[in-house]
Amino acid sequence: MREELHLPEIRGLNQEAMEKCRENWNSIAIPLHSLGKMQDYLIQIAGIMETDKISIDKKGLLILCADNGIVEEGVTQSGQEVTALISENFLSDRATAAVLCKKAGADLFAVDIGIATDTRLIQRKISYGTKNFRKEPAMTREQAIRALQTGIDLVRERSEEGYRLLATGEMGIGNTTTSSALASIYLKMDPERMTGRGAGLTTAGLKKKVEVIREAIEKYESGFEDTIDMLCAVGGYDIAGMAGVFLGGAIYRIPVVIDGFISTVAAMTAARICPAAKEFMLVSHVSKEPAASLLLEAMGLEAPLHMDMCLGEGTGAVVLFPILDMACEVYYKMSTFDEIHLDAYQPLL
Repeated sequence: MREELHLPEIRGLNQEAMEKCRENWNSIAIPLHSLGKMQDYLIQIAGIMETDKISIDKKGLLILCADNGIVEEGVTQSGQEVTALISENFLSDRATAAVLCKKAGADLFAVDIGIATDTRLIQRKISYGTKNFRKEPAMTREQAIRALQTGIDLVRERSEEGYRLLATGEMGIGNTTTSSALASIYLKMDPERMTGRGAGLTTAGLKKKVEVIREAIEKYESGFEDTIDMLCAVGGYDIAGMAGVFLGGAIYRIPVVIDGFISTVAAMTAARICPAAKEFMLVSHVSKEPAASLLLEAMGLEAPLHMDMCLGEGTGAVVLFPILDMACEVYYKMSTFDEIHLDAYQPLL
């Protein structure tokens, strides 16, 4: 029997809470919608949380770490051993994501969902890395569903601990290859347009990366019946796990921030599996990777931050946290028109 991912029914955004939040914004003594997306995001969060009394004080970054068998094909600048080295560094206060989390008042959860060696990270390992998708599918359907469910479970656990805002991050040598392959499949575009240099490939290396992706798509596409089949063929455990985090955000009504290119591919994976999940996602920035803006456009999403970031690991997503905190600060502490005895602005017809 073909395995399926079983999800509960997802309720959409609470329109009453959103309207109340919008009214609260309009009562604040500033020109209407003058804080732009800062206001929009809080209105969306109100719809997610089903209340205009928004609280995002407890925030967390979930970094899904995994190795990718496609590294065997020489499509990366560094070797697979780097995944474990960098992932273990998240446990220190010196890693970029850890430094940003500390400054933003967020907790970091580094999860081993498929690193090729044993690590000290939170253990959710599906297997010791995926297969080389040039030779065979990256993972079985059972493994893909386990990885998706792992992401959902991570959100459930954080929800039980009181977290109210989460962000996605990843670490895994070779994951721009898996992401570019999925992006090419999802958007039905040639891999040459969707593939970048990753952490720094030469022109020859980039050419090979494109060729490997194109060859794999031609090999597997006739057998695709759904998005999980696509994920099995050329995806990675980190992408599947993050997709599960986005699904978990919808199930447990926690806003989840999209990071860069790889996180965006995971977000689209989740939205293809469960279209309602998109309403629970917040975009942080648009990555420099070629396909990033195309993916966001295809999803009807717009990034508020344009900073040429492409580090991944959740770094761009965490940068959004202080902006949301500042939005909340204004939302709760700014004077209202009534308090300063001033006529409120009226919407233009």
